[in-house]
Amino acid sequence: MAFARATGKHRRPSRLTRRGATIAGVAALTTSGVVGTLSAPAMAAESSAAVDDTGINQAVSVGDTLAERIAAQAAAQQEAAEQAAAKKKAEERAEAARKAEAKRKAEAKAKKEREAKERAAREAERKRLNSYSSPIPGSSVSTGYQTGGALWSSGSHSGVDFHAASGTAVHAVGSGTVVEAGWGGAYGNNIVIKMNDGTYTQYGHLSSLGVTVGQSVTPGQQIGLSGSTGNSTGPHLHFEARTSPDYGSDIDPVAYLRSHGVNV
Repeated sequence: MAFARATGKHRRPSRLTRRGATIAGVAALTTSGVVGTLSAPAMAAESSAAVDDTGINQAVSVGDTLAERIAAQAAAQQEAAEQAAAKKKAEERAEAARKAEAKRKAEAKAKKEREAKERAAREAERKRLNSYSSPIPGSSVSTGYQTGGALWSSGSHSGVDFHAASGTAVHAVGSGTVVEAGWGGAYGNNIVIKMNDGTYTQYGHLSSLGVTVGQSVTPGQQIGLSGSTGNSTGPHLHFEARTSPDYGSDIDPVAYLRSHGVNV
């Protein structure tokens, strides 16, 4: 097929035309079996031109840049993941520390409250042990201290009598230790207690005893039942306050109880 060239002034063949002619020439020489020594340089030059013209070097450059970008992106993602993991661990540690601190504070508060309750209980118990009460709560004195008469061998009453039906509960007026519990002659069944303040109290004419010698007692503790044993005209409680365990060391029992805060 023939290609027409525009008429007029002769022009130099274009690169495309020259390349086509070269390729055609090489093909013709190859077909005829004649390849000159210059064909290789010509092909090398043509190959070089083809590389320049097709932009292979440029494509390789773009590929390298893309790979670097992908690698950089992967590295950034890895770093971000590591930072996120580190942040999560830090938050978990902070949360664990917060919970531990909250637990410590709660335990400290509970301990403080428990110790406060224990102190209050000890103080209440201390006050109770140091307190005094009536030997028969709600009762009143029927015969006063040092009342005269033939009923008493000494000529006067060495204590006070509290109204009490037989079998009424009799209580220790304060803390102390039992030093006598048994038959006391004219006092019948009686109990003598050495109080913690060094004084003594006596409970006479009991129908039964509820404590033994050497036993410790506390304020308000039941120690026996009232009765009419010994030198007695009827059921009642004979109560004495003494400076010693022996008869004759008596002091005013009403004044004694009132000095310890008992309303008699």
